[in-house]
Amino acid sequence: MKRWLAKPALLAAIAFPAVSGAAWADGCSNATLNGEYAFGITAYTPAPLPNGSPTPQTEVVTGIKVFDGQGKLTQRDYQGDNIAGSDFAPPGQETGTYTVDSDCTGNMEINLNVPNAGGVIDIKFVISDGGRHIHEVVSQFTPPGAPGPVPTQTSGNDWKVASAQDQ
Repeated sequence: MKRWLAKPALLAAIAFPAVSGAAWADGCSNATLNGEYAFGITAYTPAPLPNGSPTPQTEVVTGIKVFDGQGKLTQRDYQGDNIAGSDFAPPGQETGTYTVDSDCTGNMEINLNVPNAGGVIDIKFVISDGGRHIHEVVSQFTPPGAPGPVPTQTSGNDWKVASAQDQ
């Protein structure tokens, strides 16, 4: 009788990890990104700039994105050289949407809701470390007030904000 019970228990012990691994192998979804992510960005805009300056510009930005797990996000950032002022962007000024594909790649669009100026950042990204890290590249940038997109080489990394017990 003991032998009869041991066989199903052994099969269950082997099958359960395989099934849970298969669930993770299904990949990512919008729900993979949920909560706060701290980020850092380095942007390089080759000359000429939209304002006519012949000098290339390098910019650094830091901030926090908040993903809702359903395809919407908000962001507050600070541009390191005080281009946009001496503090983080006001809450609600930067909003957007995102889509995560099952292969853990995705797209993000951030609207820079600057009064009377607008602006849009289109981003391509890859999720790693089970959703705790996002590697991103700006695919198109239209600064506030610009008539259209400007050339840019911008990359960034986002890290899940969590306590040690959440890891």
